[in-house]
Amino acid sequence: MVEPTALLSIQGLRGGYGGKPVLQGVDLDIREGEITAVIGRNGVGKSTLMKAIIGLLPASAATLRFKGHDLVGTTPHARARLGLGYVPQGRDVFPRLSVEENLTVGLSISGVAIADFGAVYGYFPILKERRRQAAGTLSGGQQQQLAIARVLVGGPALLLLDEPSEGIQPSIVQDIARIVVDLNRKTGLTVVLVEQNIDMIRAMAQRCYVMDKGRIITELTPAMLDDRDVVRRHLSV
Repeated sequence: MVEPTALLSIQGLRGGYGGKPVLQGVDLDIREGEITAVIGRNGVGKSTLMKAIIGLLPASAATLRFKGHDLVGTTPHARARLGLGYVPQGRDVFPRLSVEENLTVGLSISGVAIADFGAVYGYFPILKERRRQAAGTLSGGQQQQLAIARVLVGGPALLLLDEPSEGIQPSIVQDIARIVVDLNRKTGLTVVLVEQNIDMIRAMAQRCYVMDKGRIITELTPAMLDDRDVVRRHLSV
């Protein structure tokens, strides 16, 4: 059996805030066509890792390559144009813009010229229903769907999802998990998921990395998360 190729390769990634180091030399390969979860306790550097990958945080690395392109020193805008899509923790939709205007912003960031929202409306029908509604008036779950759809309209090759279940009712979390898995299976979309919700990880991920003190320390299978001792060791405060 041929192993999937690495869409994103990271070696020795370091970065932090205001001179304070957080990432202490992260080594990580993201295989094309897989959904990979990164788990760990709060404060170990998971969100920092996502920001460093997309370029929102100054970082250094021995290797940071996406689709064969060296990302070191490139801007978030350039990375988006290459096919990196990022949904931040907290969603960050534009509250005064309508749903459709938010999607249009997503197109402009990715560089896609043709505004065709039919596919994302198919996955998130509530957004079509509310397309002229201000994003700030949507529920938290609807805003999360919009944040994901805003990235998907650009047709990314890799989707970075940072804590997509945070503050969202369980039924919407299940819907988002189902939709992302469906996209992965039908289109081959590669996904990196930072998440604390173990049920969501089990439902979505094919591989799971554990992060601690700014490094990847081990790899688990999602089935291993059924073991309470494993979960307690890597996620309990």
